[in-house]
Parts: sequence; C-alpha cells; structure tokens
Amino acid sequence: MPAFNPLVQSIQPPPVPSVQAWARAYDGSHGPLIDLSQAVPGYPAHPKMLELLGQTASSLASTGYGPIEGDARLRDAYAAHSAEVYGAGITATNIHVTSGCNQAFLCAVMAVAGAGDTVLMTEPYYFNHETTLAMLGIRSRFVACAAEDGFVPRLEAIEAALEAGVKALALVSPNNPTGAVYPPDLLKAIFALCRSRGVWLILDETYRDFLPTAGLAPHALFAEEGWQDGFVSLYSFSKSFCIPGHRLGAITAGPVFVAQVAKIMDNLQICAPRAAQAAVAEALPLLADWREENRLEILRRADALRAVMAKLPAWQLAAVGAYFAFVKHPFAGVKSAEVAEALARQVGISCIPGGYFGAAQENYLRFAFANADAATIGRLEERLAGFSL
Repeated sequence: MPAFNPLVQSIQPPPVPSVQAWARAYDGSHGPLIDLSQAVPGYPAHPKMLELLGQTASSLASTGYGPIEGDARLRDAYAAHSAEVYGAGITATNIHVTSGCNQAFLCAVMAVAGAGDTVLMTEPYYFNHETTLAMLGIRSRFVACAAEDGFVPRLEAIEAALEAGVKALALVSPNNPTGAVYPPDLLKAIFALCRSRGVWLILDETYRDFLPTAGLAPHALFAEEGWQDGFVSLYSFSKSFCIPGHRLGAITAGPVFVAQVAKIMDNLQICAPRAAQAAVAEALPLLADWREENRLEILRRADALRAVMAKLPAWQLAAVGAYFAFVKHPFAGVKSAEVAEALARQVGISCIPGGYFGAAQENYLRFAFANADAATIGRLEERLAGFSL
C-alpha cells in the first residue's frame, strides 16, 4: 500500500465517534442516556427557520455557485448584526462566510501561517484546532490555564510564550472545553500585546450568543484603531440557530484578510452552502427574540448543573459557562478516557474525557450541558453519587 500523508496519519481519530460508541454500550438500567458529549443545542430549530431552509433548498437560486466570500445578502445582514452586537463599524467588506466555524479556523490559520510556523493556543484547547494545525504542519505552542484562575489565561504567560516564529494566537471565548469567558479588559490587553509583537489574534466566538448578560458586547476590539490589521473573529450560526448540519460560519476581519481567505476558500469549497446562507440572512432579524429565549434557557441549564454539582462534593465544578462545564472527577491517577467510558457504559452519562483537550487535563471531563434540559441535568445527581470504578 502506498504511504499516507504522515501529518494526517499521526493524529488521533475524531474523538466524538469513539465517545458515542461507549454510549451505545449502555444497557439503559439507570434510565435514558444523558448525552453531554457533543456541543449541540438540545432543542430544535425554530419552525420558521425550518420553513426558510425548505424554501431556499428548493429554490433554483440556491443550486448554483455563489460568491466565494459569501452571498451579499448574508454578508450585509451579518455585518449589520455584528455592528449592533459590538457597537462598531463593521461592514460586508469585513465578512467572509464559511462552511462552519471549523472551516473558518482552517481558513484563518492558513491565511497567516504555513508549515513550520507556530500558532499559540491555550490549554485546555479545542481538539479540532490542534489537529487542524497538525495536519497543516503548523506547530502548536500552549499557554497553560489553571483551574484556580477559572481557566482564564494570564497575560504574563501569553507574553512569555510569544516567541519568535509565532504567527498567531488563537483563543476561544466563551471557551471550549471549559466554558470560561475571557474578560473584555483581558482581551484588550492581549490584543495590544499581540500587536506589539506582530502576531495575529484569532478569536473563536462560536458561543458568544450564550453569555450571561444580554446587551453587553463580548469585547471592544472592533473599536480599536487599526483592528483590521491584526484581529480576526470567528463565528458559527450552528448553535444560535440550531442548524449544525447545515454548516455555516463566518470570519470577521479586514478586507485584506478577507481577500486572502477567498483564495483559500476557492480551493476548499468555492462557496459556503447557499440555501443555508439565504435562510439565515432572512432569519437573523426575524428570530432575535427566539435566540434570546434560548440564551436564557442555556443559563437555566447552567444553573441546574451548578445545583447538582453542589450536592456532589467529590465532583468539582472547575469552570462553567455558555455550553460547557469542566468537571474534575474524583479518581486521581485514572485516565479521563477510562472514567468517561465507565460513566457511559455503567450509568448512561456520555461526556468527553479531559485528556482529549490536553495532556494535563486527565483529571477532568467536559460536560456539554446545553444538550440536556434542566430535568435531565437533575438526574445526574443520583447517577454520579452512586458511580464507582
């Protein structure tokens, strides 16, 4: 057999399917499976969203190629939406539509780094970011985030890690896997540091629609003079509109950056799915109230999880926010995959091992609680309390 690309062959298989296989081995003896594995909303898309998708999918206008940067209507609509969210002058020239946020990350890092370069990330890290860099031959360097800091990075740690050869700092806030929300003042200081070192700041804001306070901008980076020369924001429509299968995301950056991404996108996919673009362009203003209701529902689920974990002193809720909780399990010295597999098989709790997010995270599990309602989350108490290895 001819050789495979060693950069691909060396990375681990996708983690979510293996976790789902553990869940399929559960015998149902403790009740229905509690699925806290994949970061998907545990409620359906709005009927109007489904109606729009049906209309646009059956339209001849959606069957042809579209502009590489994205359809004008969605770029205009998302730019207007982002300008309102951040209180900043964002226009369609700043927007490039992608097929999901993972593709947005791929395009962004390819635009600024190549094989042998280095991209700095925090640890715990989002595993798809790390494997994307590995496949491209881009080196990863990590800034450790400590539980005692709420898994928020320290500025001095980032400064120490910004060595020669680092082309970009990639952050995720609200964070996957920890749920930590990075304070606006910290992000401002990090951006200033990156600019002083000639390093791009790439911020994945997939979960920004689920912040604890309505109406507050996640940060003020778009108000910084010259932001377009150093800052890139990534976004996903999957979570807030409950349409992950339609694969739609966006990059917000300077027009020069968008032009570089267009070169990449033309070779990856030519354009993002057009039916979803047309549907979301119309749904953005129409479903604002519904999205706000969902934000409040996710907060209720977070509160339900806090209440459960408060009754389980052996299990430590190390961080929680947006879609995620990072939970320290009580089995010191046991690999997180062993704990997660046993939870799934024995008591029907499916979650992601912390070790998948970095070698130093073996004491933790990621609970994606957005996928379960408050009543379901309440059932965790009995199952976790009675669980043993």
